[in-house]
Amino acid sequence: MTKTEISDLKDLLSSPKAIVIVPHRNPDGDAMGSTLALYHYLKQHHHKVTVIAPNDYPDFIKWLPGDDTVLKHETQPQVCNALLQDAQLIFTLDFNAFHRTGPLMAEALEKATATMIMIDHHQQPDDYATYMYSDVSMSSTCEMVYNFIEMLDDLACITADIATCLYLGIMTDTGSFRFPATTHRTHEVIGQLIAKGANNSQIHNNTFDTNSYSRLQLLGRALQNLKVIPELRTAYITLTQAELDAFNYKKGDTEGFVNYALSLKGIIFAAIFIESQQDKIIKISLRSKGDFSVNTFSRNHFNGGGHTNAAGGRSETDMETTVNNFISILPQYKDELSQ
Repeated sequence: MTKTEISDLKDLLSSPKAIVIVPHRNPDGDAMGSTLALYHYLKQHHHKVTVIAPNDYPDFIKWLPGDDTVLKHETQPQVCNALLQDAQLIFTLDFNAFHRTGPLMAEALEKATATMIMIDHHQQPDDYATYMYSDVSMSSTCEMVYNFIEMLDDLACITADIATCLYLGIMTDTGSFRFPATTHRTHEVIGQLIAKGANNSQIHNNTFDTNSYSRLQLLGRALQNLKVIPELRTAYITLTQAELDAFNYKKGDTEGFVNYALSLKGIIFAAIFIESQQDKIIKISLRSKGDFSVNTFSRNHFNGGGHTNAAGGRSETDMETTVNNFISILPQYKDELSQ
């Protein structure tokens, strides 16, 4: 952001406003951590603030302070649409294109007349926001929210609740600080958040020590379904709706499963294909190591996108057709995958 934009935002936020904060559909730890951190920050400055999530999200995020205030557009569309229409400012966090909120909420955002402010670290942002803080080099949107508060010269206002939300998002989006986007600055921010009251041990326990018996059984099935294409240094996992149902699947249960495929020795490209009969799609998560861009791969072939080493996509064909299509595409990337 330029100094002029920061000055403009300081002026905008200097008096109470009606503000809505929106994460992407199927929000993860970074999405909810950043939105709730910003919620707590803006509430301190006497703004009327509402977080509207497009739909529900996993239980391992729901312990965050302020979670009980979040509205869900999917279950309360009329209330949420009215708030979006009445908002003076709308912050969109951890996404950079309206379609990432789902068709119904995207339509509501298109109709909104509020000033839009984007804070996001994904590639190729759409041009909808008056104020854009977009940086693909950042570890997480939560780290960017910390920077945003710093730009406003307001780090003294970071409370333990804000620090907790930001820590959770940075931790989950960096794979507990092991992904390449984790920098010395990331660790400096984490240190400051701990100093502000984030209980790192408790946050890790609340987030990761939540396995149910059925989730571990589902992980076992996912690993049974793991396939490897060694000549292309690729591995993939499939989970059908029937398999999800057999192990009492709940939203968030497959979080991190794709990383088991990527952890195999010699593998630099991993995918998981998860059937969703409700959405009538195959949900796809892609991960990579090194310079192989799963963002480009997903945008080119599976209606998705994200980061160089982590992206998502979808397919509207059945599981068998989707996987066969994926396998047929791989030889196009043989040179990149062989490096």
